[in-house]
Amino acid sequence: MSNKDKIKTAYHDSISIYDSVLTQGNILSRMYISFFWSGTDDNRVAEELLSYIPDDFAGSMLDVPVGTAVFTEKKWRRLSAAKITCLDYSEDMLGKAKRRLSGCDHISFVQGDVGSLPFEDASFDIVMSMNGFHAFPKKKKAFKETWRVLKKGGQFIACFYIKGRNKRTDWLVSRILSKKGWFTPPFPTEEQLLKVLNRLYSEVDYHVDGSMVSIRCVK
Repeated sequence: MSNKDKIKTAYHDSISIYDSVLTQGNILSRMYISFFWSGTDDNRVAEELLSYIPDDFAGSMLDVPVGTAVFTEKKWRRLSAAKITCLDYSEDMLGKAKRRLSGCDHISFVQGDVGSLPFEDASFDIVMSMNGFHAFPKKKKAFKETWRVLKKGGQFIACFYIKGRNKRTDWLVSRILSKKGWFTPPFPTEEQLLKVLNRLYSEVDYHVDGSMVSIRCVK
């Protein structure tokens, strides 16, 4: 099975529990986050990332991967003057996002690959990537493509797993999450990530919470 097929299968099989795990919707998911992820709160991380986008934003934005839009639904609905494109490789995730964001004429949905984005250069004012890069199989292409479609002066906003911060988390990612297809190696360390971002962007701000990094870059 190819990496892409493995990823599709993994997210298809986990669609029923995906939201609950990320949002810590029950005691088991809270125990999982506390033990394996040093208590990193995805709700808090998502809130931080979304705060970077003004409530009156009226430009163009790419959300890749959109996932189920569990963290972004309320914000995306409020940005009615913006043009938002939601892209995901998983039809299951994209389908759930469509249902969650139904009735929003300013939002469009595309099934596609972040390693080969179907958009022209400099198409977006903002590229958002929440919990995506640790799943992308071709990360170098993903970094180049998200940079390519971003306008000069535009913002790249993202959060994802980095290795080398917590042995327990690294074990989980290597032994379980990667084998199941939810995460796909290789994974950058903090130092490796900063080298990539500093080559691409004129401004790089980042914050590390456990094994998760939140970044805000300007092209």
